[in-house]
Amino acid sequence: MNSDLRESIVRHLGDRVSAVGFAPVERFDGAPERHHPSTICKGAKTVVVFGIEIPRGILESPDYNLYALHRSYHTVYRRLDEVSLGLCNLIESQGRFTAVMVPSYAPMVFHDFEPWGILSLKHAAVRAGLGAFGRSGQVYHPTFGARLRLAAVVTDAELLGDPIIDEDPCPPKCRVCMEACPAWAFTEDGTFQKMTCMAHTIKHAIYPLALKDAEGLKHIERVINTAGYDYWLHCDECLKVCPNNG
Repeated sequence: MNSDLRESIVRHLGDRVSAVGFAPVERFDGAPERHHPSTICKGAKTVVVFGIEIPRGILESPDYNLYALHRSYHTVYRRLDEVSLGLCNLIESQGRFTAVMVPSYAPMVFHDFEPWGILSLKHAAVRAGLGAFGRSGQVYHPTFGARLRLAAVVTDAELLGDPIIDEDPCPPKCRVCMEACPAWAFTEDGTFQKMTCMAHTIKHAIYPLALKDAEGLKHIERVINTAGYDYWLHCDECLKVCPNNG
């Protein structure tokens, strides 16, 4: 284990991020082949996952405006990507290591019209000890709840992993997100349906034009990752009502 490099990474990230965790690549056994760290970085040994919080005040504002949250998301995404690139450069400057950034949002790939990240940042965050999945399908950090936006760096440097959080982050019998969801994105047994949520929540002026027919849908990946990148948010009711986000 390279403890000096790990300490350098933590110091470098410092106040650039709100939280950071380390996940040995063995924790990704069973991940889909095309979305495994080893397909991103040759000889991958560690995934460094970090996040920046969305300000709590946006969710509590009495003069609430979804555009404020929307702009916060995209500002944080861009900042995370800059931090990722800087961290790659730091790691590679410390020896004969390689490092590859995992973008905070795009590009995405699509399987049966369902968007996947190059690496699932939520699953990576859980494996890096940054939080645990809640009933809403979000990953909840002990301090920031589901307000963390995430990015990662995959490296061939072997670094000590953080303990995984096993406990359920949701209060017993809590169903506030399910009851508040205007998209009905939860089944009767409480299963979260990602695509139902996304269809209701994520909007862009170009989507109805570019994806209005079967021919357009053939190019969904290209549209989402280019002209459709800067989407806006139509809903965030689950974030507003969740007691973990306070």
